[in-house]
Amino acid sequence: MISVRVRWPSLALLAACASSRPPAGTGPDYRPVPTSAAPPRATLYADCLADAIANKRYAKAGDEDTDVLVFTCTGAPARAFFDGLAAWSAQIGSEFQSGGQTYRSTARVQRDLFGVDYCSADACVVTLNAGAFVR
Repeated sequence: MISVRVRWPSLALLAACASSRPPAGTGPDYRPVPTSAAPPRATLYADCLADAIANKRYAKAGDEDTDVLVFTCTGAPARAFFDGLAAWSAQIGSEFQSGGQTYRSTARVQRDLFGVDYCSADACVVTLNAGAFVR
């Protein structure tokens, strides 16, 4: 039997773990990310993704730094997502008009729609950061 002795990390090490990069001289932390039950709004994403996948409405987009998969749902899942975004979009100022349609997004558009999840009453676009693996 192998015995392993674990020592409690110092407060400095704990503070370093809170950053996105491991401290110099240490390797990555491979522990699973803690999760909790998904909130009700997560169903909007799940239903949209299910519709997009079932109907093969997904593609790849990328820029110099980032590669994403783009899923597009339509019909009832899109309408539910659009309606579900009403209060949120009003709160953060993320409703906009384009091409005669109203859109709502989960975050304010900064430069363009790359990487932004957004909906009209007819269709929703959800992106998944997939990295270089999908190139």
